[in-house]
Amino acid sequence: MSESVPFLLLFDCDGTLVDSQHLLVSAMSDAYREQGLEPPPREVILSVVGLSLPETFIALSRGDPDFPIETLVTGYKTAFFRLRESHPTEPMFPGVRDAVEILRGEVDTLLGIATGKSQRGVRRVLEAHAMEGWFSSIQTADDAPSKPHPAMVRQAMAELGGTPPRTLVIGDTSYDMEMAKAAGAWALGVNWGYHTRDELVAAGADMLVDAPADLVEAVRALMGRADR
Repeated sequence: MSESVPFLLLFDCDGTLVDSQHLLVSAMSDAYREQGLEPPPREVILSVVGLSLPETFIALSRGDPDFPIETLVTGYKTAFFRLRESHPTEPMFPGVRDAVEILRGEVDTLLGIATGKSQRGVRRVLEAHAMEGWFSSIQTADDAPSKPHPAMVRQAMAELGGTPPRTLVIGDTSYDMEMAKAAGAWALGVNWGYHTRDELVAAGADMLVDAPADLVEAVRALMGRADR
């Protein structure tokens, strides 16, 4: 592989970079209650983190044709923005920022984000954590179909001159792993997020990492495999 082709690291956001579970669960619960519906259990809500909002509620509808998907999407957005105004920005998982800072300094490596969040949401997170300008491509639910569709990975590669063998998706859900594999990229699952180890493995993870302190070495190991 030509050294002129960069190695592209695409990070998920919620559950990988930041711990947004409290905000997401609260907004989802509020949206349900406003429609007179019983909110799903916390673990069910977290199981669909990473999908776009329409796909989230399609999954939660369990095929019910009368399920108010569009109304819940609107209600969730309203609740989320309201809660964001009264709560601090989602905290970054301890050690993740340090790992990302090291990785952005690797030779011939570019960083990107691929997330179910909106562009506005991602940029707010990056601004709050003083990480503006760290990611050369930001792919969101505003720009592409929901994970696990590979469009976000493909768009990032096209934008930055990447190729599937030199692209690595780093995420905490099966949707991230499936998206990576559908794009022909490598998949690194992190175990501090919202899906289980078994789910990540079943979805095609090439490697798992248990703690942010181990993230840099895991990424380097997969980059080494790609260069063989």
